[in-house]
Amino acid sequence: MTNNHESLTPSDRPSISPAGSTDPQITLRSPAELADALPYMLGFHPTDSLVMVAVHGEGGRFGGRLRVGIPAVPAEWEDTARQVAECLIRGSERRGGKPDGIVVFLCQEPRGEESGQRVMTRLRPLAQRIRLACGALDVPVLEALCLSTGRFWSYVCPDERCCPAEGTRLAPVGTSVMAAAATFAGLRVRGSLKDIEGRLAPLRGQVAAEMERALDRAAAALVPKILDGATREEVGAETLTLARSLMTRMTLAPPAEGGPHADDWDDALLGHDEAAALILGLQDREIRDIAAEWMEDEEAAPALRLWRALARRCVGAYGEHAAAPLTLAGWVSWSTGDEPTARIALGLALRADAEYRFAQLLHHACNEGIDPEGLRQCLREERRRREPRRGRPKAGTRPPGRPGRTAESRRASRRTTGSGQ
Repeated sequence: MTNNHESLTPSDRPSISPAGSTDPQITLRSPAELADALPYMLGFHPTDSLVMVAVHGEGGRFGGRLRVGIPAVPAEWEDTARQVAECLIRGSERRGGKPDGIVVFLCQEPRGEESGQRVMTRLRPLAQRIRLACGALDVPVLEALCLSTGRFWSYVCPDERCCPAEGTRLAPVGTSVMAAAATFAGLRVRGSLKDIEGRLAPLRGQVAAEMERALDRAAAALVPKILDGATREEVGAETLTLARSLMTRMTLAPPAEGGPHADDWDDALLGHDEAAALILGLQDREIRDIAAEWMEDEEAAPALRLWRALARRCVGAYGEHAAAPLTLAGWVSWSTGDEPTARIALGLALRADAEYRFAQLLHHACNEGIDPEGLRQCLREERRRREPRRGRPKAGTRPPGRPGRTAESRRASRRTTGSGQ
């Protein structure tokens, strides 16, 4: 691996270790090992992604990392390069120090009849713009790799012996020394970005059309309830009772296996009208904040299954409504230690509604490496205040009430039903 055509010394070899770990680090000695390490650094296999990783110190310790989608329009590449370079470098400075270098990965599969080598050539101008943008901030790009069709190419290394023009084949997933070392160190890969996003994507086809009609019916029924004097608290009580009932249903019917088949199972457990009523109820910020308390112990797993299933039901004109269940899915994932999935879910929530404040706050906190225990403690305390002298209620019996008025929830919530945040 080279930097401006000068070989790195052994002490400059980047290394990675689990967050907060004091175990020996994993040393990476070549572009091949860097490419092999990428999924372990992120926690998933990136697809159609620009990834940048900060490198610190003489030992080449990996620090902050950033992932964004590769803009489809080359005219946007210069602005993207400038923005990501500034974001990663300034963010690293805020967290303790300016990087001594950056490693760049461009991950994209071919379009149509395109070859992997053609992908590498097409993305070369983007790699060059990123190198220039980082250089303008006095941080060199130590390595820039393109990953496509199971191969990698270096935009930096001129040595054909290690980086041939036809690319170098990546080791099969899970078979390399790097994979064994990463697994031993506790680094886990949770599938591909495409797979994780697919579990949260809206349903399609006939079932989506049926779901949209159910959402129309639920929305039409909600207005008369309010006009006829049904209070916001009563509507909230119905929402929470329904959510508890569905969580109990999922607890009593665990899926036989994980992945897409488990999602199909959960979708079959959830009726369209039930899902529609709950989706609309979660647009109320206070109800959503109470639902955020179901984040740990025996509540976390069924809650996460429910929020994922509801996100998939936000179809058609109701796409923006997905911000609430996606944010809750991201929060439960983060609270239970799955940061990679949390970042993806929160990013999708902001894609559904860029102004959804709760998702903004959680996404920022997760990316900054803040310990979620502080927010967990606030939510636990608010739950104790709302339910004095009581244990945790059984499913379907929980009364509505005001959510935690922590600094996070006060800033997170400004709007009510139909425009939650």
